[in-house]
Amino acid sequence: MRFLIVEDHPLFREALEGALQMVAPTAEILQAISIDGAIEQAGATSELDLILLDLSMPGTTGLSGIIRIRKSFPRIPVVIVSGHQDPQIIAGALSLGVAGYILKSASKQDLAQSIGEVLRGSICVPAAYRAPVRPQRSSGPAQDLIKRLHELTPQQLRVLEMLKRGLQNKQIAFELKISETTVKVHVSDILRKLNVVSRTKAIVEMARIDFATLAAEASTTRERVRSDQP
Repeated sequence: MRFLIVEDHPLFREALEGALQMVAPTAEILQAISIDGAIEQAGATSELDLILLDLSMPGTTGLSGIIRIRKSFPRIPVVIVSGHQDPQIIAGALSLGVAGYILKSASKQDLAQSIGEVLRGSICVPAAYRAPVRPQRSSGPAQDLIKRLHELTPQQLRVLEMLKRGLQNKQIAFELKISETTVKVHVSDILRKLNVVSRTKAIVEMARIDFATLAAEASTTRERVRSDQP
């Protein structure tokens, strides 16, 4: 078996690697510390069995990282391992077709058990959130926005992330190694697909699903995971 861990914090990568080794001792475990790195790794690797993805990663925020991974590799199961415990965020992740959502506060044994369930074909959700999550999966303004984001191409998602960072067309063109004209075409398509009239409005719309408390939650759960380590 072959797994990919997408996590920028060494402590969490170590914990996830240990959990995967409990599930499949002989598996090959690849690692990436950004969404771009994950897409590059997955594209260069055949037959990935599972991707473990943190929501808060360099180069992306909120749920857009899931969208980029899912659009690039729709057949590879993705499990979110996150410190964020908001039921609406769990619901948003599930609506994007992930195979599971595991809290970083879980012990290594619980992580391994949840991963094993996913590999056997189950959708794994924290027990405390099963009841509130499911009714919210297909309703609400945020869910409508997520559906619209699904219409963006992987490159358009990257451009949208850069717009959110405040980059101008020239800067985006330089980072993506494309022409400014191509950037303008992407921006126009993004505005059309999101049904907004300006770059500013697109950024405001993204803020509805880019959850600002991810970093604070991750900081808290790092201490919890550290206490679980031998």
